[in-house]
Amino acid sequence: MVATGLVALAASAPATADEYRLSNNQRIACSRGMSPGRLVTATCRSYAYLFNVKTSEYFRCVVSLAMTRDNKEVINVQTDGGCFRRPRIFDTDGDYQFDGAETEPANTNAFFGPGGYVVWAADTKQRRVRGCITIASGLGDDVAKCVDMTFD
Repeated sequence: MVATGLVALAASAPATADEYRLSNNQRIACSRGMSPGRLVTATCRSYAYLFNVKTSEYFRCVVSLAMTRDNKEVINVQTDGGCFRRPRIFDTDGDYQFDGAETEPANTNAFFGPGGYVVWAADTKQRRVRGCITIASGLGDDVAKCVDMTFD
């Protein structure tokens, strides 16, 4: 009786697990700083993207770790992270592939702050590719634009 109920529950549950894919282009950037009293702080941050291959909606995920130590021991470790919903790339549902990349601070691409990121999406059923790039404006909201690729 219990097994029958579980089978019925499993059959009625939507198969959404196959709709999400993790980007293949994760990056990590680390920095190090000296503080008074010979303290050293190292901070590492990494980004990844979780994409819905049906709707083209995606989440930008970040994880960070900061470690402070002196010459003898680790004094403090702090971690943070989360995923933040971003808008759809295409207006209609389909069968999409995705990838994303971050600028790695500090570099010449980061004029106004931590830099930016790009997300690429392709429709697997037709020759259709869109690139969306976002940079920090330094004035509040990020600036984001998407461009449909042309094929010559």
